[in-house]
Amino acid sequence: MKVLLPDGTELELEDGATGADAARAIGEGLARAALGIRVNGELRDLGAPLEDGSKIEIVTAKDGDGLWLIRHDAAHVLATAVLELYPGVKISIGPPIEDGFYYDFDFPDGTKLSEEDFEAIEARMREHVRADEHFEREDVSVAEAIARFGEEGQDYKVELIEDLVKDQGVDTVSLYRNGPFTDLCRGPHGPGTKRIKAFKLTSVAGAYWRGDANRQMLTRVYGTAWPSKEQLEEHLRRLEEARERDHRKLGRELDLFMLSDLSPGSPFWLPNGTHIWNELTRLWRASNVERGYTEVRTPILYDVELWKQSGHWHVYRDHMYFTDVEDKPMGLKPMNCPAHVQIYKRDLHSYRDLPIRYAEQGLVHRHEPSGTLHGLLRVRHITQDDAHVFCREDQIEEEVIRCLDFGFFIYEQFGLEPRLELSTRPEKRVGTDEMWDKAEAALQKALDDQGLAYDLNPGDGAFYGPKIDLHMTDAIGRSWQLGTVQCDYYMPEQFELTYMGADNQEHRPVMIHRALMGAFERFIGILIEHYAGEFPLWLAPVQARVLPIADRHVEYARKVASELHAAGIRAEVDDRTESVGKKIRDGELRKVPYMLVVGDQEQSDGTVAVRKHREGDLGTEAVSDFAGSLSAAILARE
Repeated sequence: MKVLLPDGTELELEDGATGADAARAIGEGLARAALGIRVNGELRDLGAPLEDGSKIEIVTAKDGDGLWLIRHDAAHVLATAVLELYPGVKISIGPPIEDGFYYDFDFPDGTKLSEEDFEAIEARMREHVRADEHFEREDVSVAEAIARFGEEGQDYKVELIEDLVKDQGVDTVSLYRNGPFTDLCRGPHGPGTKRIKAFKLTSVAGAYWRGDANRQMLTRVYGTAWPSKEQLEEHLRRLEEARERDHRKLGRELDLFMLSDLSPGSPFWLPNGTHIWNELTRLWRASNVERGYTEVRTPILYDVELWKQSGHWHVYRDHMYFTDVEDKPMGLKPMNCPAHVQIYKRDLHSYRDLPIRYAEQGLVHRHEPSGTLHGLLRVRHITQDDAHVFCREDQIEEEVIRCLDFGFFIYEQFGLEPRLELSTRPEKRVGTDEMWDKAEAALQKALDDQGLAYDLNPGDGAFYGPKIDLHMTDAIGRSWQLGTVQCDYYMPEQFELTYMGADNQEHRPVMIHRALMGAFERFIGILIEHYAGEFPLWLAPVQARVLPIADRHVEYARKVASELHAAGIRAEVDDRTESVGKKIRDGELRKVPYMLVVGDQEQSDGTVAVRKHREGDLGTEAVSDFAGSLSAAILARE
C-alpha cells in the first residue's frame, strides 16, 4: 500500500500498516516523538490501520493536536487515580479543553474534594505515568458496554451509551483501557501514559451533570498538561498572574463593584466602578454622535408576540425571562433589535433617509445557568453598547466598514489590537438560504475589499445573520471576543420594514447589528484584568489623592482637592491620622495615579509635592499648574 506525506511524497508500506509503522518508516526519531496521526485530516490513534492512498501527517507534541492528545491522556490518568483513591466514586466525562483538561466525578458518602487532596492524587497519577500504560482501543457491542458499566455501578456511562443509541442509533461503542482503567471514549489517544511529560491539577469546582441545573451536582477537577516541565512552569506562572489580575479580587480591593445572591449575575456598581462606567459612557456617547448615530432608549419588557415575530421565541426563549402582567405573557428583552425596529416603523422612510443609525446603552437580560456566572464576565443583567443601522443593500459595505473603523477607534483608546473572525450560518437559524447567501457575501466582500485579514469561523453566526466578531488579546496574552458587526435580512422581512425607493416603489432595508464594547459589564471586567487595576489616568476612579502630613495641613489639602475638582479631576483627601508613609503605601495599593503630599512648605507656597504611581517623587508644582497639566492629559485620554 502507498500513503501520501504532507510534502506530496509517496510512502510505501506493508498492507495493514498503522500510523506507528508509517512514523517508523520515515525515521526512528519521528517514531519516538509520534503521538497520533492525521489521516485525510482526521486525527487517529497511531495504532489504527491505514488505508491505501490516504494522505497522512504524523502528530507530535509540537503540534496542536499533539497537545490535545497529551491532555486527553492526562484526563484518563486522573480518572484512574481517583477511582483507586476513592472507592465507589462514579465517573462521568473528562475531555481535553483549552489549556488543560478536566474530569467530572460523583463522590460517595458526601466526600468533599478540595485542592488539599491534589498532592495525593497527583502522586498516584505519576505512578501510572511512570508505568507507561498503553492506551488500547476496543470496539464492543452496546449491550456488552451497558452490562460492563452497569456491573461497575457507573450509571453516568450507562446513560451516555443509552443516549448514543437513542440519538445516533449506534450498535457498537469504543472503549479505551490504560492499565486498570477502562473508559467509554471515542478517542483518539497517545500511545501510552509516559508521553505525559508534565502535568498539574489546578482547581476544583461544581458542575451539573449534562449542564442541567435540575440534575446531580458533580465535582469537576481541572488540570493542565504540557510536553515539558518548562512549558508547564510558564503556564503556571501565567495562571498566577491571571489570579493576581482577577477582576473579582481587584473589584473588592479597589471598591469597584459587588455581587449579591439577592440578584445573581447582576453587579452592584460602587462609586469607584461607576466612575469607570461613566467615562466609558462619555466615550461611547461622544463617538456615536461624531459618527452619525441617534441615541434612543427603549423598554425592557414586551408582549411575547414581539418575540414570536422576531424569532427569539422559537430559537432563544430558553435564555429569556418571562412574567405575566394582567394575564398577558410578557418577556424581558434579551436583545435590543426588535425594539429599534419599532422605532424605525413609526415613520415612513425614503431612500434618501437611509442609512438610519440608532444607538442605545441598552439593558437586556439573558438567563445564564448559575454555575456559569463569573463576576462581570458572565452575567444575566447586560448593558450593551448597542446600535442598529437600517440601510439599502448598496450601502451595506460602507456601513460595515464604518462599524469596523468605529471599533478600531474604540479599541485604540485602550491599546487593544483587534483580530477579525467571519462567523457564518449556524445549524439552528431563521431565514432563507438566499438571505444567508447575500448576508455572508456582503460581509466577506467588505473585509476583502478593505484588505482586512480575518479567520473563518463556520457555523458560529447569530441565529438571524452572519457576523464579523472582533477579538482582542490582553496584556498577558488572553484572547477575548468583544465587538460584533452582523448583517441581517431576516428581521426586516419579519417586521415588514420598508422604505420608498427612487423608483417610487417599496423596498426592504437591511439591518446591521453592531456592538463594539459588547457589554459594559464584561468590557469593564476585561479592562480590570488587562490593566491589573492600574487604569490609565482618564479612566482611573480616583485620579489624584491629596496626603496631608499632619492634621494642621488637612484644611489646605481640602482646598487643593477643591481646586482639582473645579478642573474636572477626580480627587480625594486622605485625612486619616496615619503617617504620610503609610498613606503613600495605601495609595500605591489603591493604584491611584498621582499622590500629592502637602505640609508646611507646600501650604506656605501654594504648591503640592507630586508623586506618581510606581515612579515616586516628581518634584513640587503650583496647584494651578498641576491641575492644568493633569486636566489636559485627561482630556487627551492619557
